Amino acid sequence: MKKLAFIYIVLACVFWGTSGIFVNFVAPFGLSSMQMTFVRALVFMSCLGIFILIKDKRLFKANKTQFFLFFLGGLSFFLTATFYFLSMQLTSISTAVVLMYTAPIFVMIYSVSFMGEAFNFKKGISVALMLIGCALVSGIIGGLKFDLFGIIIGFMSGISYSIYNIVTKMQMNKKAHPITANFYCFLSAIIIGLFIAKPFEIPAMLSVNPGYRILLVILMGICTCVLPYLFYTLGLKEIDAGTATSLGILEPMAATLFSVIIFKEKLDIFSILGILLILGAVFLLSRAESKKG
Repeated sequence: MKKLAFIYIVLACVFWGTSGIFVNFVAPFGLSSMQMTFVRALVFMSCLGIFILIKDKRLFKANKTQFFLFFLGGLSFFLTATFYFLSMQLTSISTAVVLMYTAPIFVMIYSVSFMGEAFNFKKGISVALMLIGCALVSGIIGGLKFDLFGIIIGFMSGISYSIYNIVTKMQMNKKAHPITANFYCFLSAIIIGLFIAKPFEIPAMLSVNPGYRILLVILMGICTCVLPYLFYTLGLKEIDAGTATSLGILEPMAATLFSVIIFKEKLDIFSILGILLILGAVFLLSRAESKKG
């Protein structure tokens, strides 16, 4: 069963890694990064809502404290996905995904600064690797041209993702069921999107060749949200969260491979080295968390 669990986690990472593929195909429809986030959340929330109705309606129940955390989770998810998609369009898929994966470093900085965690040698090495890696990926080292705004947006996705991870831990500490938490987090993201993403413009954008476009945005929600969350949840039943987090570095690897194979993105030696350094930093931190847990 453990082998199957590993396969589930790997599949989850591969499906999460397809985000760049869908962004490249859906963005030409005219959808903004916020609108793509809205559609993705809508598909996932709808599927999860149907699942709860069939399995156990009690999963809709939550207390006031949990609802507040669910809203924070939804807000951080919305910002993460929006910054992530925008960063892809401004830089490249490989750069965007690796910048988002600086999130564990920001979680560590938060934990050391506000939670009283010790700053040890391993954490120091991780921060150093991340800083050098980001300089290489961005083009600061190597003399390459880079989109400063795109790099900043990429870091914003990492910061937002770190907040999402912190809020998720708080939800679990409040005994929130993962399915309940995900449902209300994504519902919150949809409500936020109603006010700022201009979702009522989406039908007009999908009205040209509607069969193809509607199918593609639904597939985006299923492949980048529904299936990876399903596989990840199944995997966590058999292996610990620390191991699953360590395997999570397969997502940026998958996304980078997709970008090179499908969209012919070129990676120079500086970018490759930078990606490896950042993934190494994330791996060091995730292993430390696994041993601590």
